[in-house]
Amino acid sequence: MIMSDLVLLAPIAFLLLGLLLTILGYVLYSGLLTEIIVRTGSPPIRNITIAYKFKQGPYKECGSLFTESCSIGPKLSSIGVYYDDPKQVPAEKCRCAVGSILSEGEVKPSEELLRLYEKFGYKIFSFPEVTHVVTTAFPHRTFLSVMLGVHRVYPQLSSYIKERKLCAHPFLEIYRGDLIHYMSPLARQSDFYVPEVRDTERKLQADEESEDRQTDITEKVDVNLFQGEDSNSETGSVSQLAMSESRETSLATSVAPSLPPRDQDDGDNRSDRSDKGSNESVGSGSSFEELDLESIEGAENVGVTQAELRANKNQDVIAEERGAIVEGEE
Repeated sequence: MIMSDLVLLAPIAFLLLGLLLTILGYVLYSGLLTEIIVRTGSPPIRNITIAYKFKQGPYKECGSLFTESCSIGPKLSSIGVYYDDPKQVPAEKCRCAVGSILSEGEVKPSEELLRLYEKFGYKIFSFPEVTHVVTTAFPHRTFLSVMLGVHRVYPQLSSYIKERKLCAHPFLEIYRGDLIHYMSPLARQSDFYVPEVRDTERKLQADEESEDRQTDITEKVDVNLFQGEDSNSETGSVSQLAMSESRETSLATSVAPSLPPRDQDDGDNRSDRSDKGSNESVGSGSSFEELDLESIEGAENVGVTQAELRANKNQDVIAEERGAIVEGEE
């Protein structure tokens, strides 16, 4: 019983082991352990003319464009140009151009080939030959080689460029024979930008400028509103000060005319009292009548006049007492 089970399980185990070994061999053959050597030097291609389609979106969706271009020109080399870093730019905004290399160097593409690609909606563009690029190569043996190249080559390219502080962009993938050539130009980078990319960059620049202008306008409006509030507050404070000053002036004006009648009443009262004093003393009556009470202006003059009145009264009383004493002695 046990032997029969082992006999049945052994073929299954061998099949599983063979499948694992096949998968491992396939992955190794695709370039899993291939050494990647990044260098700076001459490009793997010269000046080229390409037929391309522009796409904006995730790079993983570019496979259909490669398949289409290969179906149109199966004997031509394929090319992909990637303009954005998917680690820094959202996937839906990543831009690329995918197509076929129609000619290289001094050779010009045939009119028939141009019309064929244009018939399928492709556009024609030329890239110049540059003297120095950052480049490396990766085996293109299976479909898995493309995925392995993306995950193994690009990190090393980025590290190489950052460590040496190079200005290299965009990134090109050239599928030729059994190799994938990766390169990024160190000069004339703008000549590798297809018109669609330039248009999007102009649009983005215009949008940024409009946003900056809108921000400036908003800031100016806020400043004007703030200054208006300050001026209103200053105007309000000035008006309040003016109103308070006008109130004080009106109060002073209303109080000032009321003072003379009080002086006149006091003067009349004092004149009445002085008249009573003159009736009591005949000798001092004339002096009281000569007083000009209307010339009294302040409280000090009033105080002096009252003191003189009391002094005159005392002198009259003393004179009367002396007269009575003299008459008694006689």
